[in-house]
Formats: sequence, structure tokens, C-alpha cells
Amino acid sequence: MLIRIRSRDGNFRFDLQPHDDVSVLVQKILETSTDIDPSTLALSQQPRGGENLVSGIKGNLASLGLNHGDLLFASYSPLAPTASSSSVPQPAPSTSATLSGKPVPSSSSSSAPSPTPNGNSSSNTTSAPEVVEDVVDKYWAKRDGKIPRKKGQDLCKCGPKSMCDYCMPLEPYDATYQQSHAIKHLSFHSYLRKINSSAPLSSQSTSFVAPLSDPTYRVQVPCTSGSHPSWPAGICTKCQPSAVTLTRQTYRLVDHVEFAKPDLVEGLLNFWRQTGTQRFGYLLGKYEPYEEVPMGIKAVVEAIHEPPQEPLADGVSVGFPWDEQAVVEQLAADTGLKVVGMIFTDLVQDVSEDAQGKKKNPGKVVSKRHANSFFLSSLEVIFAATLQTRFQNKSKWGYGGHFSSKFVTCVLSADTEGNIGVEAYQVSDQAMAMVEADMVEASVDPGVMRVKEEGPERYIPDVFFRYKNKYGIEVKESAKPCFPVEYLIVNVTNGFPKTSSPLFTSTVPFPIENRPGLADQSFTLVASKFAQATKDVLPEVLDGSLIANANQRSKVEPQARKVVEWLCDWHLLRFLQADCVGGVFEADDIRQMAKVARTKSVDDLASLCNRASWQTFLAIAAEQVSSSAGPTIGGGSASGALPDRFDDGFEIPPDVDVPPDHSGDVSMDDVHAAGGGAGGSGGGMVVCPHCTFENNPGTSDCEICGLPLAG
Repeated sequence: MLIRIRSRDGNFRFDLQPHDDVSVLVQKILETSTDIDPSTLALSQQPRGGENLVSGIKGNLASLGLNHGDLLFASYSPLAPTASSSSVPQPAPSTSATLSGKPVPSSSSSSAPSPTPNGNSSSNTTSAPEVVEDVVDKYWAKRDGKIPRKKGQDLCKCGPKSMCDYCMPLEPYDATYQQSHAIKHLSFHSYLRKINSSAPLSSQSTSFVAPLSDPTYRVQVPCTSGSHPSWPAGICTKCQPSAVTLTRQTYRLVDHVEFAKPDLVEGLLNFWRQTGTQRFGYLLGKYEPYEEVPMGIKAVVEAIHEPPQEPLADGVSVGFPWDEQAVVEQLAADTGLKVVGMIFTDLVQDVSEDAQGKKKNPGKVVSKRHANSFFLSSLEVIFAATLQTRFQNKSKWGYGGHFSSKFVTCVLSADTEGNIGVEAYQVSDQAMAMVEADMVEASVDPGVMRVKEEGPERYIPDVFFRYKNKYGIEVKESAKPCFPVEYLIVNVTNGFPKTSSPLFTSTVPFPIENRPGLADQSFTLVASKFAQATKDVLPEVLDGSLIANANQRSKVEPQARKVVEWLCDWHLLRFLQADCVGGVFEADDIRQMAKVARTKSVDDLASLCNRASWQTFLAIAAEQVSSSAGPTIGGGSASGALPDRFDDGFEIPPDVDVPPDHSGDVSMDDVHAAGGGAGGSGGGMVVCPHCTFENNPGTSDCEICGLPLAG
């Protein structure tokens, strides 16, 4: 027999047998929602009135007078948020009754215990955990964000203690202000203020309902109607997703990307200049308030971590998922940072020539990303959407404790004039949902996104997009089989701070990770860099004995600062972290180094110097440096032989423009002159400063790598 149930959660149909106990029906009703308080569940044959608690209903369905197709109305009170467990009270024989209130003989009553929502004797329902939001979100949550206006302007004639419509503060989502200041997207917290303008702002309110939820385009499994098998065996209007209409997202979670220092971008540029291939890296930083936009948020980038990758001339191959993500995020957290985005290069040198064979645009880069081509390719949008889904934004305003993402995507490419610049983007929430639902795929045309075809286990809802035709009329068109990728992109501004105060300030930079052959990392190089940075530091400062002495503290603090600056290097900390397994330092030592880099405190340095691992490092570093011609540990430099390393720590090859029989009596000035004058027009061979190939005299570009010989 079929019994129909109507409740606040919808209509449900259950296939039961006449001899089934009423507890079976109660169990199926409890499975329709996790918010039902079993002790308050009541059934009635009328929409209003006549409710009877299920705890007082006994017998099987036939004895209760239920027939095939009967409709019952269920009502209940939701579980309290603080309720940790609940159960259905055991029925009392003296209160047994039918749905209409008629008594039921005790012989027809069932002795089976009443079920609970999860099928056990008690429920394990607990309150949702508290959401830990970012510091910047807590900052804006405590402020109203209103935009102040000056008195005496725009028809305002108010005195110092009065206010009118022309001088009263504006709401952060005011459309006129956004348009006059060329703000294309609302900030996230301005958007929250807009949608919550008529709702309580406190999540502790009893009437609070999370107003934000990430869109989903997947078929709901299982279906809430319970009238058919789950997808792909069946589908109905309740479980299938609605049609998708692509629109420009009106808000963005990050309004600005700020690079703490130009060296971050320069490191990627140098790799392209030396190899002619592209590079990819993850942005490490933090989120701070951005005052240029009402209630704005900016991502401050302090470091760029380059994962293992295979650079190519027209792209880069990166392993995904990111294998070392957990350890890198842990080190970033120890320094007060997190992964805030990604950056990649897309640079091609402009080698176009005129009729005379001369370069048209020397020193320029081919402009590929502009309004007439694309800004982000369809493949890049899919990759960005995948990463944004992995790095979701925690928010108490989102259903499930999260909403959208603050992850940004930066591209280092050429502008319309051929100059190298950075552009920052995010992809919309619709893009994240479409990628998560496996609806779209990259196209051969980078400016076009292709909608996948429907398959046996892939349901693709109808997708539309709007645009204005040549007559200025807004037209709605189907997005199948493809649509412009610009519908999924959100623009983000970027730049550098007016007053720079970067976190990593090492004056002796350590080579960047995962650049084998170009910038190799080794513990010997760590010792060499340490000796170079501390050549004027007393040994008693390095071992911490003078730092701990309060009388000598003020005198040796400038020298101790040099050790602190040496540790303020992300790539050095990451190498020591990767080398800590079986190496000199342990994981706790790396955390202390990260703390020194974060706080720049001499007290934290003293705590590090007192560790046995640091003393071991000093001994090993002194032993490895003593045989070289560079600076020694604790001040001074060795005399005698010529140095066998460049300033960056790399060994000087013995055959750089020097005949083998004269390699012993050549000076460093001659070596640098041979390399530094590569772009000159001398009578001898011209050595490329990028790949060291010897070119014929008079050539301006390298015959192998194609880069300019002038450097």
C-alpha cells in the first residue's frame, strides 16, 4: 500500500505493507529530515487540527484504518541548536489511540521500540562547529563600513551638529558611489550589507538563516521526493538542477592584489629571460583591509613558492594535486601566511622585423591577452575554478560554514603596447559550480568555453547567456555548445605598496626551489650564504652568548639583526624544512626559525641560538667554508687564492672564455669582463649571458636561445 505524507519539508510517498507497524512509517518520516525532534512529531488526517503525537499511536497500519493512497499531515518542532541527543519516548499502553483518537486494543500494540532518526536507540545530532573566519572578515564585521561625506558640498547647508540627505554617510553598496569611482564589483562585505540590510546581522539571532550558498548544478542524490530511484536510474523536477543563466558576478571576495616587493615578480621574469620558458608559482601572503574600496579586502603577497614543474616555451606542466601542499602550508602558517593565489607567466619575445631586417619592437613582448582575443583562456579558467574550490572561503554567512573563495589568479604577460605587466583575476561562483558538476571543458579557441555533451551518468541542464546585439537589444541565447569565457571572469586590481615593508628582507637571497641546473640548492650553499651574511658578526653573537648578556645586548644587537635578516628568506626556510628529515635541524627548529622571520625579534633568535642543532650547524658551516676562498664564519675573509664562486654562490666554471693553459693566471676582472661584455662588438666570440653559447662577432641575438646578447 502507498501512504502519502505532507510536511514542511515537502510531499513524500512511502511503499508499506498493511501489517507493518506504525513505527516503520515513523522511521521513514524521520529519514526525510535531520531537523525533526522525534518527541514532537505528530500526525493528522487534516491540514490543521487533530494532531496526535506518534508516541501515543500504537498498532499496525491496517488496525489504524489506513488504506492505500491515504494522505497524512506531519508536523514537528525542529531540534534545538544545542541539543546533543534526542530519542522518541517509549509509548505508554494507557494512551494508545488511532489517528482519529479511537482506542486500540492492547493485543494489536507492537512491543518494538520506537526508532530514532539514525536507526539507533539515541541520536548523535550535535550543534554545528563554530566557523573560524579570517582576521580581515572579523575586522569588517565590527564596522558599519559607511562612506563619510563632507559638509557644505552637493547642496549641503548643514551646521556642525546637523545632517541632511546630502551629507549623511552612504551605505558601502551605494550604486552612485560605485559608478563615480569606477568600482566594477562590490566588495564581499558590501555585498553582505546589501543582502542583509533588512535582516539581523548577528548569527546568534534565533531567526538567523545563512543567506549565502554556493550554486550547485549536480543532480540531487537522493531525491527528496522519494518517488523514484536515485540518479542515474531516475530523475524528476525536484532533483534535477534548474536552467543556468550566465550573468556577470556583481561582487568579488578580493578587491586588490598587492605584491610586497618587486623582486617577487622579477624572479619569474629572470627565469624566462634565462631559459625562454614559462614559470608557475603559488602566492603566499595574507588578507588585509583595502581602504580604496568600501569594506574592501586585499591579498598581500609576501613570497612565491614554485612547485615541481616542467617549463615549456608555450606553457608549463604542473603536478596536480599538489603533493607538498601540506608541508608548505604548515611552514607558511608558522610565518603567519597562507596560500592566497597563483601566478604564471605567458611571455613571448617580439622578434618581428621590418623590410630591412631590423626588429620593429626591440625589447618588447608579444601582446596576446587583450579585449579582442582573451584575458584568461578556457583551460586556465577551469584550473582556477578547481583551485578556488580547494581553497574555499570560511564564512559564517555561508550555508555549511563556507562560501566562494578568496583565491586569486595572476598572469604575468604583455599589455597592448608590448610592455610586461601583471593582471589579476578571479573566476565566478558559477564557474566553480560548472567545473564541479563536470559541465564544461576547454576549447581549441582559448576565448571560448565548451559545454560538455550529456551522457549516461552526466546530466547537463540548459545553459543560457545574455548579450546585446548590434541593435542594442538584450538577447538571451543558448550556451550550447559553447559560450564566451568572459562570462566567468571577475577582474581584480593589483599593484605595489607606496611604502614597502616586506616580511622576507634577506640581503643575501637563497636560490629559488625546484630550478635544477639553473639555481641548485645545497647545504654547502646554505653555509656559504650564511658566511656571506655574517662576515662581520662576532662568533659570540652567533652562538648566542652575547645576546643573552643583558649588559652587552645593546652593543651586539645590530650584529644579531644580520642573522635575523639572513633567516628572513622563504626559499631558505623551505629548503631547511625539506632537509630537516635526517638533516641538522628538526621540525621544531624550523618552526623557531619561522618565528624569528615573522617577529624579527632578537629574543627569539637567542632562543634559537641556544639549541644544540644551531651549534651543530655553526660547526658544520665553519668546516665547509674554511676550505673555500670566501668569507669565514664569524668575520673576516680568507687570503691567498682567488675566489672560486660568483657573488650568488655558484661555482665559477674554469672554461668561461679562458684558454685551458691560462686558467690558473686569470683574474676575476678578466672573467667578469668576458661574461659582462657578451653583448659588445669585439673581434672575438661573443658569449651569451643566458645560455653561455659562443656566437659569432657582430650578432645581436643568441643563435641558440634567441635572447639578446646585451643581457
